[in-house]
This record gives sequence, structure tokens and C-alpha cells, in this order.
Amino acid sequence: MTRRPRRLTLAARPVTFSRFARSVANLAAAYLNNHRPRRPPPQTVAPPPGEPARKTTAGAKRKELDSPTMEKAEAEVSRKKKAEKAKGKRHANHSSSSSDEEEEEEIQDVVQVDFVFNDPKPDDFHGIKMLMQTYLDNEKWDLSGFVDLILGQPTVGTVVKQEDDDGVDDDVFSVVSALNLGRYKDHKCVTQLKEFVLKVCKDKTVLDDLRMLLGKQAHSVGLLISQRVSNLPPQLLPHLYDGLFDEISWAAEDEPTEELRNSFRFESYLLVTKVYERKNVDQKTRKGSHDEEERIYVKLEDEIFHQLCSWSFIFPLRGEQVTPNELKNYRLMGLVMSLKAEKVPEVRRKLHSSIDES
Repeated sequence: MTRRPRRLTLAARPVTFSRFARSVANLAAAYLNNHRPRRPPPQTVAPPPGEPARKTTAGAKRKELDSPTMEKAEAEVSRKKKAEKAKGKRHANHSSSSSDEEEEEEIQDVVQVDFVFNDPKPDDFHGIKMLMQTYLDNEKWDLSGFVDLILGQPTVGTVVKQEDDDGVDDDVFSVVSALNLGRYKDHKCVTQLKEFVLKVCKDKTVLDDLRMLLGKQAHSVGLLISQRVSNLPPQLLPHLYDGLFDEISWAAEDEPTEELRNSFRFESYLLVTKVYERKNVDQKTRKGSHDEEERIYVKLEDEIFHQLCSWSFIFPLRGEQVTPNELKNYRLMGLVMSLKAEKVPEVRRKLHSSIDES
């Protein structure tokens, strides 16, 4: 008999590679998740004007995680609980029989959470918009129009939701997509995004490359969008990015017109994300800080993108930041990267390896 999945968001595993950064990032993820605003009621919106409605073949896009992946997620939760309990027992002076029973019960409480990968649809508007509230820091821009572009392109793009016996929840846990900067250049939101990126770039060594990417090369540049809740199980990431890059390849072959097919033949990608940087990194290292990483990536895959990117720049954020005490020596910064499309296979391999080894 199939066990009824319980509604539980799995605790996030470490989201960067080094031991110190992993421990800090875990604490930060839990802290930020507790401060995440609630999503407003769902509202149906129409696709952006001028964009044809397109549908994928039934069953071609909706994907569930395979059993080995979910078993790995369950095993990780069980392993973490056992480790935490063992550590607590080593430091405890005494314990009652009732507390022992509670500990044993909690160790055995392994849950299964079923996630589904769906096409973006109008009902996801508010869920996606909530995830993207700070995508461009505190900039005032046409975020609603930007979300409409994501919803109007269902052949390339995925939202992650949770499913149980009663169906799929409305909450959006993650969204990934890739928008052609040339195809959507006349949309107000894309114009504002370009202006924002140019405004915050103070690195003269990459400014000309950035202008070229946003101008003459825009028709072959994909804006790679990836936003999610802070504690989404990282076991989902390889599947999520495999699906996105596979869809881009399929769209470049299967879209109904040559113009649409060409719009998915990306030569490079632009990414806008965030990263924690250690304060006073250029000053003499203080006592007790020698083990601190210079940089902590908010999202695991950003470290891989950063390693393989053609160029990048970091800029200060103006919006109010709520920083946990564990990150008191760090400040949250904006990070813009350009990645050649030819690097995508290596990104996928490294992402699979980082999850398998962690």
C-alpha cells in the first residue's frame, strides 16, 4: 500500500563545497526561510500581448523525481536526525526514559515528499512573483510583466510543486526558465532589467562585454532565471537543470517557426544572482577568522557557474538585508555572470557530481 506523503519541506543540505561555508550556509538558509513572506491568494492572468499560447505534448513536461532520488532524500533526513541525536547524547549528563522514547520515535520518523515538475501556467503568477521579489534588489521595475513572460513561454521553463494524495499544492517552490533578451527586447521589464544591470556594473574591465551582450549579441543571449525557496532539497537541482537545458535543445528543433527555433539557439547565458562576501577581505585576517571563506554562495550551482563563466562582476545591494548572526562577518552582494553555452555540459556534470559526493 502506497504511503500517504506528508506535507514537509525537507531541510536543506549544504549549499556550497567547503566545510566552513556549508555549515554557515545551512544556518543562513534556515534563518532566511523563517523570514520568507507569505504568498498572496492566486489570481489568473493572461499571457503577455502578442505572444502565442503554446502547449507541450501531454505528459512530455510533467516529471516526478524517480524513486532512488527520493530515497536518497529520505536517507539524508534520517542520517541527519541520527547524527544530531547521537551528538546530543554525547553531551547530555542524564536523560529520562520518556525523552529516550521521544528520541527513538523521532529518529524513525522518515518522511517522503513528492515533488512534481510542471509547465508554468497562469495560476502560478503570484507564486513565481513571490520568489522573484528581490531579483533586482529593491529596484522598482515591471516585475509583473516579467513574470508574464515566464508564463507565456511554457515550452521552456519549469515550476516545482509538492504533491500528495489530494493533488498538487498551489505553492511554487522553485522556478527556472531562460528568456531570449533579443526576442523580448521591446518589453518594458526587459528594458528595465538591462538598464539596472548596466547601472550597477562598476567594473570597467567587463562593462564593454556587458554592453555587447545586452546589445548586438542580445538575440543569442538567454537570461537564465532560477529562483527558489531557500530550503529546497538540493537533490532536485540536477533534474531541474537537466530538464531546462534539454527543453532548450528541444525547442531549438521543435518550435513551429524558424524565428522561434532560432530564439532558443543560445550562444551564451546571463545570470543575475546573489552571494555572501566576507567583510574587510583585503585587510589583515583577524584572529579566529582564518577558517572563514571569502565567499559563500547562496545557491550551490552559482559556485559552478562562477567557476566556468567568461566574466562576472559583484555589486553592493541597496535593499534592507536581514542577516543571521552566523553571517555577521559577511554582507550579501549582487552577482552577475556570463556563461558560454558550450560550458553547459560541464555545468551539468559538475552539478551531478557535487550532489552525489555531498
